[in-house]
This record gives sequence, C-alpha cells and structure tokens, in this order.
Amino acid sequence: MNLPSFPLALRPDHIALWLVNLDKDIPLAKSNFFAPEIIQNIAIIPIQGPLEQFHYSIISAALQAALSDTAVKAIALLINSPGGVVNGMFDLAEEIYSARSQKPIWSILDDGAYSAAYALASSSDFITVPKAGGVGSIGTVTAHIDITQQLENSGIKLTTVSYGDRKTERYPTSPLSKEAKARMQEEVDFLGEMFVALVSRNRNVSPQKIRNTQALTYFAEEGIRLGLADQIASPREAISAMLALLQERE
Repeated sequence: MNLPSFPLALRPDHIALWLVNLDKDIPLAKSNFFAPEIIQNIAIIPIQGPLEQFHYSIISAALQAALSDTAVKAIALLINSPGGVVNGMFDLAEEIYSARSQKPIWSILDDGAYSAAYALASSSDFITVPKAGGVGSIGTVTAHIDITQQLENSGIKLTTVSYGDRKTERYPTSPLSKEAKARMQEEVDFLGEMFVALVSRNRNVSPQKIRNTQALTYFAEEGIRLGLADQIASPREAISAMLALLQERE
C-alpha cells in the first residue's frame, strides 16, 4: 500500500484519485520527462504530470544544461501539472528564481500549473496561461490512514517493535492520536507558510492575499486578476511572444 507518509503540494482532485487507488499500489507518477527541445534559441523544458522528487532533479539538470548552453538565449518551462511532493520543490523553485538573473525564464502553461507546479511557475519571470487553463492550489496536505478495522476483519494481528515512543505514531496499523495529528498539522502549517512566502516574493503579492486564496484553483482571467499569472496565451502564442522579445533585444 503506497501510503502518503510525506507532505504533498497537489491539486485536491488528484489527491482524492490517489487515495482511492492506494490499494492498487499506483505510484504518484511515472517518469514522463524528456530532454529540452531547442526552438530558435529558446530551450523548452517540459514539466508534465504529477511530480515526484526525482522529477525535480531531472528538471534541475535540464535547467542547468540550458543555462550553460551559449546557443540558448531564453528558457520556457512548458507546464501542465497538478503538483506533487513537497520534498525537492522549494530547492528547485529557488534554483529557477536565481536563474532568472542569467537568462529570461517564462512559464508557459499548457493547461494548468497547480500547487507544487505553481511554486515552480511562480519562480519564473513571466507566466502565461490558456483561456481555459488555471493556476493556484497554493497549499500543502498530508494524510493518515487507519487500517486497524481492516486487519481485525481479516483476522490479522500485527505487532510492531520500535525504538522511540513516537516512532510508529503515524503507522496505519493504529489509530492516530490527537497529539500525533497536532504534530502533523504543525508540519503542514510550517510548509504551507513557506509556500505562501515563496509565492509572495516571486509574484510580488502580499502574503495575506496569498493566504486568502485558501488553496483554491483559478481559471486564467481570475488568476491574472489575483496576480498569480501575467497573460492569457496559448503555448504557441507564448512562444511567438518570447521569440519576438528576443528579436527586439538583438
């Protein structure tokens, strides 16, 4: 059973889908990343589907390759993702933010960038989103599953032996105590505030305004009104705009 023992920054409907399929051992994501494509001096780095920690490493490697390639004058993050795990998200977001000083970086949404994917998008210079695309879900979540009744019904008695009184407090083989739940909430709140601070800095929007979204998702027009995106454009239109900008700078 693939239990959510780590914090997630994932769009709510994808969290529900994942939890429903826990007993099928379906991973959060498969490796669906490809090498950057170079189009007229623009390196296009795809960020597609749910994000696990190893995806962040792949994206980082692609970003560094684009930064070191003298033929690349700008970088486009082509994003269509519901988000993913928190581990690795903040490091990559900071890497993208720092890279802006070296080359222009746009996030071109091919539908939507939510939660962890939005953290990455917000770190770029400019965000475009299609008319029916979206942004947001700025929040974090984790979960505990209690399978004690299932074990009892199956006639299974499990004994755990551990060092440390709290080592097994989040195990699915025992109910979650109030104290353990409170500690989980503290962790989620801590990461959530880090997320808020990141987006606030990246988008020059007040932290309270970001908090007030309460992790909601927004279509393109509303996202732009809230300062979460910059322009409505299809990926083709966005790439054309980037090319025109590069030509103006030559």
